[in-house]
Amino acid sequence: MNLDGTDRRIVEATQSGLPFVAQPYAEIASSLGLEETEIIDRLAAMQARGVVRRIGVAPNHYALGMTSNGMTVWDVEDEMASELGAQVGRLDFVSHCYLRPRALPLWPYNLFAMVHGSDQREVEEKRRVIVSLLGPACRGNDTLYSTRILKKTGLRLARKGAGDSKATVRGES
Repeated sequence: MNLDGTDRRIVEATQSGLPFVAQPYAEIASSLGLEETEIIDRLAAMQARGVVRRIGVAPNHYALGMTSNGMTVWDVEDEMASELGAQVGRLDFVSHCYLRPRALPLWPYNLFAMVHGSDQREVEEKRRVIVSLLGPACRGNDTLYSTRILKKTGLRLARKGAGDSKATVRGES
């Protein structure tokens, strides 16, 4: 990944999240001695080049009172999995939904949907909504509940010495 010095400074300033203020890009610009429009334009250009995949909100569901987390897993007919997965992913209580290959004979599930609730009863109510949506295309399901919180971060730029123009990246999970 080749970044010029300004792009690198912008990535370093935003990689842990945007400031929680009314004008986050203006605040970043001020801290870097740049104009707000330059921050926005450079982030858009990095996104277009694939350097930045997306900019989005990642709320802390624990802080919002959603302390029961269940990864619901579904054995859905393969020919319907993409269509049904898209419908499940659009449910407002599903934070992420994806397809994965089955690992037969032990793991028959091919559709995964993360559901959050204030308790397991709420997660189970939401799971029943998914059961209804999937209908007869669903041959089986289960819910895997979180038992602890793991630190989750995205890819981070490692600090480089002066004069080093290439970015080094490291991932954490």
